Amino acid sequence: MSETILNPFLVLEVSEDADLETIKAAYHRLVKRWHPDQFSDSTEQEIAQTHLVQLNLAYREAVKAAERRTPQITPDLPLPEAKSLSKRLIGLRQYESALRQLARTPVKDAEYYYLEGQILTGLRQYGSAHQAYRAAVQMEPTNREYHRAAFNAALTYKKHRRLPYRIADWAGDLIRPRRSGGARPGQP
Repeated sequence: MSETILNPFLVLEVSEDADLETIKAAYHRLVKRWHPDQFSDSTEQEIAQTHLVQLNLAYREAVKAAERRTPQITPDLPLPEAKSLSKRLIGLRQYESALRQLARTPVKDAEYYYLEGQILTGLRQYGSAHQAYRAAVQMEPTNREYHRAAFNAALTYKKHRRLPYRIADWAGDLIRPRRSGGARPGQP
Protein backbone atom coordinates (compact mmCIF):
# COMPACT_ATOMS: atom_id res chain seq x y z
CA MET A 1 0.00 0.00 0.00
CA SER A 2 1.22 3.48 -0.82
CA GLU A 3 2.30 5.90 1.95
CA THR A 4 0.70 8.83 0.11
CA ILE A 5 -2.84 9.90 0.76
CA LEU A 6 -4.67 11.82 -1.91
CA ASN A 7 -6.94 13.69 0.47
CA PRO A 8 -6.70 12.91 4.18
CA PHE A 9 -9.85 14.94 4.89
CA LEU A 10 -11.92 12.70 2.63
CA VAL A 11 -10.54 9.59 4.32
CA LEU A 12 -11.48 11.06 7.72
CA GLU A 13 -14.86 12.25 6.39
CA VAL A 14 -14.35 15.88 7.50
CA SER A 15 -14.19 19.18 5.63
CA GLU A 16 -10.82 20.56 4.57
CA ASP A 17 -11.12 23.45 7.01
CA ALA A 18 -11.77 21.16 10.00
CA ASP A 19 -10.03 22.10 13.24
CA LEU A 20 -7.88 19.75 15.32
CA GLU A 21 -10.74 18.73 17.63
CA THR A 22 -12.98 17.77 14.69
CA ILE A 23 -10.17 15.79 13.07
CA LYS A 24 -9.42 13.96 16.32
CA ALA A 25 -13.10 13.12 16.91
CA ALA A 26 -13.52 11.81 13.36
CA TYR A 27 -10.36 9.72 13.67
CA HIS A 28 -11.51 8.08 16.91
CA ARG A 29 -14.97 7.41 15.50
CA LEU A 30 -13.54 5.75 12.37
CA VAL A 31 -10.93 3.74 14.30
CA LYS A 32 -13.73 2.22 16.36
CA ARG A 33 -15.66 1.42 13.20
CA TRP A 34 -12.70 -0.18 11.36
CA HIS A 35 -10.83 -1.85 14.19
CA PRO A 36 -9.99 -5.45 13.12
CA ASP A 37 -11.34 -6.85 16.41
CA GLN A 38 -14.82 -5.79 15.28
CA PHE A 39 -14.78 -8.50 12.60
CA SER A 40 -14.68 -12.28 12.95
CA ASP A 41 -13.90 -13.14 9.31
CA SER A 42 -10.18 -13.02 8.44
CA THR A 43 -10.87 -11.33 5.08
CA GLU A 44 -12.88 -8.61 6.81
CA GLN A 45 -10.11 -8.21 9.37
CA GLU A 46 -7.55 -7.69 6.58
CA ILE A 47 -9.81 -5.05 4.95
CA ALA A 48 -10.25 -3.38 8.34
CA GLN A 49 -6.49 -3.41 8.89
CA THR A 50 -5.99 -1.69 5.52
CA HIS A 51 -8.57 0.96 6.49
CA LEU A 52 -6.83 1.43 9.83
CA VAL A 53 -3.49 2.07 8.14
CA GLN A 54 -5.14 4.60 5.81
CA LEU A 55 -6.82 6.29 8.77
CA ASN A 56 -3.52 6.60 10.63
CA LEU A 57 -1.78 8.14 7.62
CA ALA A 58 -4.73 10.44 6.93
CA TYR A 59 -4.86 11.51 10.56
CA ARG A 60 -1.18 12.43 10.58
CA GLU A 61 -1.49 14.46 7.37
CA ALA A 62 -4.73 16.18 8.42
CA VAL A 63 -3.23 17.21 11.76
CA LYS A 64 -0.19 18.67 10.00
CA ALA A 65 -2.44 20.64 7.64
CA ALA A 66 -4.64 21.91 10.48
CA GLU A 67 -1.62 23.00 12.51
CA ARG A 68 -0.27 24.96 9.54
CA ARG A 69 -3.62 26.78 9.35
CA THR A 70 -3.79 27.49 13.07
CA PRO A 71 -2.27 30.86 13.94
CA GLN A 72 0.41 30.87 16.59
CA ILE A 73 -1.14 32.14 19.79
CA THR A 74 1.01 34.58 21.67
CA PRO A 75 0.64 34.58 25.42
CA ASP A 76 -1.14 37.42 27.19
CA LEU A 77 0.96 40.20 28.62
CA PRO A 78 0.27 42.11 31.82
CA LEU A 79 -1.12 45.58 31.04
CA PRO A 80 1.96 47.54 32.22
CA GLU A 81 4.31 45.42 30.11
CA ALA A 82 2.11 45.67 27.01
CA LYS A 83 1.91 49.45 27.39
CA SER A 84 5.66 49.76 27.95
CA LEU A 85 6.48 47.72 24.83
CA SER A 86 3.96 49.68 22.80
CA LYS A 87 5.40 53.04 23.91
CA ARG A 88 8.88 51.95 22.90
CA LEU A 89 7.65 50.79 19.49
CA ILE A 90 5.65 53.99 18.98
CA GLY A 91 8.87 55.92 19.62
CA LEU A 92 10.51 53.86 16.89
CA ARG A 93 7.51 54.49 14.61
CA GLN A 94 6.85 50.75 14.36
CA TYR A 95 3.11 51.17 14.67
CA GLU A 96 1.98 47.73 13.51
CA SER A 97 4.29 45.99 15.99
CA ALA A 98 3.14 48.38 18.72
CA LEU A 99 -0.49 47.52 17.99
CA ARG A 100 0.27 43.78 18.12
CA GLN A 101 1.98 44.14 21.50
CA LEU A 102 -0.81 46.29 22.90
CA ALA A 103 -3.42 43.76 21.76
CA ARG A 104 -1.70 41.02 23.80
CA THR A 105 -3.27 42.22 27.05
CA PRO A 106 -6.84 41.31 27.97
CA VAL A 107 -7.07 44.29 30.36
CA LYS A 108 -7.78 47.77 29.00
CA ASP A 109 -7.61 51.07 30.81
CA ALA A 110 -7.73 54.69 29.64
CA GLU A 111 -4.02 54.79 28.84
CA TYR A 112 -4.43 51.64 26.75
CA TYR A 113 -6.98 53.41 24.54
CA TYR A 114 -4.82 56.54 24.42
CA LEU A 115 -1.86 54.48 23.17
CA GLU A 116 -4.12 52.69 20.71
CA GLY A 117 -5.17 56.12 19.41
CA GLN A 118 -1.54 57.14 18.96
CA ILE A 119 -0.78 53.94 17.08
CA LEU A 120 -3.82 54.26 14.81
CA THR A 121 -2.94 57.89 14.11
CA GLY A 122 0.55 56.73 13.12
CA LEU A 123 -1.09 54.20 10.80
CA ARG A 124 -3.27 57.04 9.44
CA GLN A 125 -6.46 55.29 10.51
CA TYR A 126 -7.91 58.52 11.81
CA GLY A 127 -11.51 57.43 12.35
CA SER A 128 -10.45 54.46 14.46
CA ALA A 129 -7.92 56.62 16.31
CA HIS A 130 -10.69 59.07 17.21
CA GLN A 131 -12.81 56.22 18.60
CA ALA A 132 -9.88 54.98 20.71
CA TYR A 133 -9.24 58.46 22.10
CA ARG A 134 -12.94 58.84 22.89
CA ALA A 135 -12.85 55.58 24.85
CA ALA A 136 -9.91 56.99 26.87
CA VAL A 137 -11.89 60.18 27.55
CA GLN A 138 -14.92 58.19 28.69
CA MET A 139 -12.79 56.27 31.17
CA GLU A 140 -10.96 59.36 32.46
CA PRO A 141 -13.12 62.41 31.69
CA THR A 142 -10.85 64.81 33.62
CA ASN A 143 -7.69 64.03 31.65
CA ARG A 144 -6.99 67.05 29.40
CA GLU A 145 -4.41 65.21 27.31
CA TYR A 146 -6.99 62.61 26.30
CA HIS A 147 -9.53 65.33 25.44
CA ARG A 148 -6.95 67.19 23.33
CA ALA A 149 -5.97 63.99 21.49
CA ALA A 150 -9.63 63.11 20.79
CA PHE A 151 -10.32 66.62 19.49
CA ASN A 152 -7.23 66.61 17.24
CA ALA A 153 -8.09 63.15 15.94
CA ALA A 154 -11.62 64.32 15.07
CA LEU A 155 -10.23 67.31 13.15
CA THR A 156 -7.66 65.16 11.37
CA TYR A 157 -10.28 62.58 10.46
CA LYS A 158 -12.57 65.25 9.05
CA LYS A 159 -9.72 66.88 7.12
CA HIS A 160 -8.45 63.62 5.63
CA ARG A 161 -11.89 62.65 4.37
CA ARG A 162 -11.64 65.44 1.78
CA LEU A 163 -10.46 64.41 -1.67
CA PRO A 164 -7.15 66.36 -1.82
CA TYR A 165 -5.98 64.77 1.45
CA ARG A 166 -7.10 61.30 0.40
CA ILE A 167 -5.10 61.67 -2.82
CA ALA A 168 -2.07 62.92 -0.86
CA ASP A 169 -2.35 60.00 1.58
CA TRP A 170 -2.62 57.55 -1.30
CA ALA A 171 0.40 59.08 -3.07
CA GLY A 172 2.36 59.07 0.19
CA ASP A 173 1.64 55.38 0.60
CA LEU A 174 3.06 54.70 -2.85
CA ILE A 175 6.37 56.48 -2.29
CA ARG A 176 6.87 55.95 1.46
CA PRO A 177 8.67 52.73 2.40
CA ARG A 178 6.77 50.22 4.49
CA ARG A 179 7.67 49.95 8.16
CA SER A 180 7.96 46.79 10.28
CA GLY A 181 7.26 44.45 7.37
CA GLY A 182 3.49 44.96 7.38
CA ALA A 183 1.07 46.12 4.74
CA ARG A 184 0.78 49.78 3.91
CA PRO A 185 -2.16 51.54 5.56
CA GLY A 186 -5.31 50.97 3.60
CA GLN A 187 -4.04 47.72 2.11
CA PRO A 188 -4.87 44.20 3.28
